[in-house]
Amino acid sequence: MRIMFAAAIAAAAIAAPAFAQDAAPFTGARLGVTLGYDKTHDQDGFTYGGAFGYDKAVAPRITLGAEATFEDSTTKGDGFNVSRDVAISARAGYVVLPRVLAFAKVGYDTTRFEYQGGHTNLEGVRYGGGLEYAVTPRTYVSAEYRRTEYEDDFGGRDAGIVGFGVRF
Repeated sequence: MRIMFAAAIAAAAIAAPAFAQDAAPFTGARLGVTLGYDKTHDQDGFTYGGAFGYDKAVAPRITLGAEATFEDSTTKGDGFNVSRDVAISARAGYVVLPRVLAFAKVGYDTTRFEYQGGHTNLEGVRYGGGLEYAVTPRTYVSAEYRRTEYEDDFGGRDAGIVGFGVRF
């Protein structure tokens, strides 16, 4: 994942033409797909889905927003399968380079865990952060790390996610 962050920063540093030094490319509604690595209880898998969000510039280099994600996972553990995952998060960002937004997020998550003969839904707190690169004023790629801590002493879940999307 460090390679993705370094690549995004390097691409932004040499990109031309330059965007204005403000949050303009990082404002408005956005819709994208998400793909990545997923780990729960030392079991690895692949997560995939989509995200919808809205960001607003509140200062020349600062954005605030909200995001909803709907995902699924291939992660399987000892007697369980991670299934659908729905999260709603608040997001705060800072424009570190004209085309690069560094962001942090925190929010609510609910995940379905299936097991032989049934399933259970666990709720938790999701937090994380990452970088978003504005390829054009309306398209972006992103990379992020996120952690979810579940209720009932279930433990946590880690994910390294890349995203691709459009703003409108």
